[in-house]
Amino acid sequence: DVQLVESGGGSVQAGGSLRLSCAASGYSSDRRRMGWFRQAPGKGREGVAAIGGDGSTGYRDALKGRFTVFKDNANNILYLEMIDLKPEDTAMYYCAASSREGGSWTLVQGLYDYWGQGTQVTVS
Repeated sequence: DVQLVESGGGSVQAGGSLRLSCAASGYSSDRRRMGWFRQAPGKGREGVAAIGGDGSTGYRDALKGRFTVFKDNANNILYLEMIDLKPEDTAMYYCAASSREGGSWTLVQGLYDYWGQGTQVTVS
């Protein structure tokens, strides 16, 4: 079975940084699309950043320049580097992965087949 386990969340002050990790087991991340999503209290889940199966990367417009997504295919780990964090970044952050190979990056949630349990990020 495919399992995605996020880690690296925590509580930070505004302006701080965090690096989130998503370790995939039973899954090969090479040539497969993976992404990060988040859900703030009382809001719907929204896309944050993604890497396509073709290696392309993309971000939610408002997060460009502060968030960086990258992947370690040798170890099947997806990362999200976040800098200059703001209180509005407070949310549960989820990792997602596609079962299919190829394709460019996307933040369309329906194109992801596997989801992690999330890691909480709190910015004060």
